[in-house]
Amino acid sequence: MENPKNNNSSLKAVIAVLAVLLIGSLVYIFKLSSDSDVTKTELTSTMTEKESVMKDLQELKTTYDAAIAENTSMSDELIQERDKVVALMDDLNKSKGDVGKYKSQVQAMQGKMKTLVAENDELKKQNGTLTVQRDSTIVVLGESKKYNEVLVGQNEELAKTVEKGAKLSILNTKTAAYKLKSSGKQVETDKASRADVLKISFTVAENQIAKSGDKTYYVQVIDSKNNVLGDKKTESFGDNTLTYSFKTTVQYENKTVNVSEDLPGKDFVKGTYFINVFDNDELVSKTSFNLR
Repeated sequence: MENPKNNNSSLKAVIAVLAVLLIGSLVYIFKLSSDSDVTKTELTSTMTEKESVMKDLQELKTTYDAAIAENTSMSDELIQERDKVVALMDDLNKSKGDVGKYKSQVQAMQGKMKTLVAENDELKKQNGTLTVQRDSTIVVLGESKKYNEVLVGQNEELAKTVEKGAKLSILNTKTAAYKLKSSGKQVETDKASRADVLKISFTVAENQIAKSGDKTYYVQVIDSKNNVLGDKKTESFGDNTLTYSFKTTVQYENKTVNVSEDLPGKDFVKGTYFINVFDNDELVSKTSFNLR
């Protein structure tokens, strides 16, 4: 028969071993649970940091997009920096580990962004000022152009007035027939049969703004049968031609000059005679007289 004491000792030993195993199991389970919590916490922390960094990058991209849309001269540089942000966002999306290395890059990019945006804002202000100045200049130039056009018109009118005023006036054009006596004396007559010479006279009026110097006038005498008397020479003036009886040149010094020329002839016909005085091809005076 077995000893009860020995049985109690064996039972206690078994219980002790089981207790130790139970305690070990509980410790192991607790450790596994703690490690899981730590891992979960680390993963949660990592995801939160990644989202925060991604949010910062998205804000950077949005800021660059807005600045690029303003289309300033810095657009190319802004696009380059925006592309760097997009590339870093792609890299962050693919990453599985620590995102701490991205934080320093984001901070550097944020600093760069602030600098570029400040420069872009200053450039916009300068462009705004230049636009206002340009618009003001355009207005001033437009007004100056209108004023110059008015001046040009006034100058043209003044030039025409001066040109018109500078033309010489021919006054008191007269013609009479004379009989030449043997003594050399000329006696005025109105009979065609007695006339030996026609005396044509006119006055060049004083004009202080006219150009001084020699002035040539062409005198045309036409009888009642439409014949040109005298030299019957022809002078061309561009497309125009003039047949004249004689020409006379006077020295003009801006003072009144009296001109008198004789046109000798014979067999003068009865009727009305027409005398025309030309300055080149421009008719400047005319008169007529009759012989009976």
